[in-house]
Amino acid sequence: MKRRILAQNAAIGAAAIGTAALSAPALSQGRIEWRMITIWPRNLPGPGVAAQRCADRIGALSGGRLTVRLFSAGEVVPAPGAFDAVAAGTADLYHGVPAFWVSKSPGIGFFGSFPFGLTAYEQQGWMMHGGGQAMYDEIYGRFGIKPFIVGNSGPQWLGWFRREIRSVDDFRGLRFRTTGLGAEMFRRAGASVVNLPAGEIFSALQSGTIDAAEFLGPFSDAPLGLHQVAKNYYFPGVQEPSSAEEIGINMARWNALPDDLKTVVRIAAMSLHEETTTEYDVRHPIALAELVARQGVIVREAPRDLLIAFGNTAGEMLAEFRNHQDPLVKRIADSYATFRNRSASYMSQSYGANFNSRALPIRWG
Repeated sequence: MKRRILAQNAAIGAAAIGTAALSAPALSQGRIEWRMITIWPRNLPGPGVAAQRCADRIGALSGGRLTVRLFSAGEVVPAPGAFDAVAAGTADLYHGVPAFWVSKSPGIGFFGSFPFGLTAYEQQGWMMHGGGQAMYDEIYGRFGIKPFIVGNSGPQWLGWFRREIRSVDDFRGLRFRTTGLGAEMFRRAGASVVNLPAGEIFSALQSGTIDAAEFLGPFSDAPLGLHQVAKNYYFPGVQEPSSAEEIGINMARWNALPDDLKTVVRIAAMSLHEETTTEYDVRHPIALAELVARQGVIVREAPRDLLIAFGNTAGEMLAEFRNHQDPLVKRIADSYATFRNRSASYMSQSYGANFNSRALPIRWG
């Protein structure tokens, strides 16, 4: 995808599509049409494509009784305004990530990711079997939104840096594009944090407005062209060991659905999670190999002292959330931490140990 296409998508304003047309769902002979807004450039590999897939899946599973028309970032409201637009009923639902809404409540961030926290599969386990979904519903319900997880990008990358980072001292003072609870970790570690939508990252990095940026991972980062101005690509992305994608539905629209169409949306969300998450796992390594071979990207591991500083900061944040004045935020943080700690040792003995065994000097394949 060319950068100019991304820029054109981001530049399409509300003047082209009046928000008045989105004030209520369209009804025709018992059929319902929802309007979905997203925080992504249209057809951005990864989340942009997943948003369209979500719209199409709901329509197909409902046999056309519930259809979803998609509007990309900037076509109705700027990306950061998607949550408020759905809460107000200006649009019926959005496709985005919880990381964009942590200013509403830090508890929201846990449903997207937490630094040094759950992987994508652990996250979905917590949601489905550890009480996460009930708390997810509760905190979004405060804003009149019914949420569903519809995918996960897996472990993200630390980001693209214009210059090499050799120690924690090199990180301090960087103007760094990031989002979510990881942004607070980076801020406390000394970075100057900037929150930008996907379509604005390249120009900010190119102009020098920012020194570094993290967005997602190789599959979705490559089309943004960030490698053209920042060749140093760092891992691991401890700020987001997973990153859930979600839809948020206006509560009045959700409550108005008959039970069978509510089931359609639930099943669509579950099937999309599997399809989207596994696609990222397949596409990321392919995209990374191409970035290295054809674009001269230099893959670097973050310095150990920087990772330790990040981890200690994340621990301080977690302790604060577990003593938060909002009982719901405290309950979410307690539940998340308990699930993570119980899972951690087993995962290191199962998945982790098997990954490590691949590095042994054996003949295989």
